[in-house]
Amino acid sequence: MSERRIRVLVAKPGLDGHDRGAKTVASVLRDHGMEVIYTGLHKTPAMIAEIALQEDVDVVGLSILSGAHMELFPRVRKELVERGMDQVLMIGGGIIPQDDMQTLESDGFAKLFGPGTNTGVIAEYIQTEVTKRWAASEAKA
Repeated sequence: MSERRIRVLVAKPGLDGHDRGAKTVASVLRDHGMEVIYTGLHKTPAMIAEIALQEDVDVVGLSILSGAHMELFPRVRKELVERGMDQVLMIGGGIIPQDDMQTLESDGFAKLFGPGTNTGVIAEYIQTEVTKRWAASEAKA
């Protein structure tokens, strides 16, 4: 029996056209044994949530450089909750001021990563958090 792999959706909400960071993170997560679905550019919050639902992901990671994070990130979260996916680990990254990071984290995002974050740190964070969630879920069953 093979070990379950963490499924991660990496998404670029809104009109942000810069995806080098998102592609780099996606590649690193794959190198760490995760299954990664990359949405490509210019996805709406509803599109991201629907892809997350269809792909049955454990993690949704949003990447943004446009400055629209306070508008788009909460909308993605709302769309996920409406689809019954409030248990999904929500993370994000990009150009996000520290005050906004704190606001988003208090609104349901588990962790936000800024520019220059070592990609290995992101992968380790996901592995640790998802493993904890899986263990808690098994304990309840």
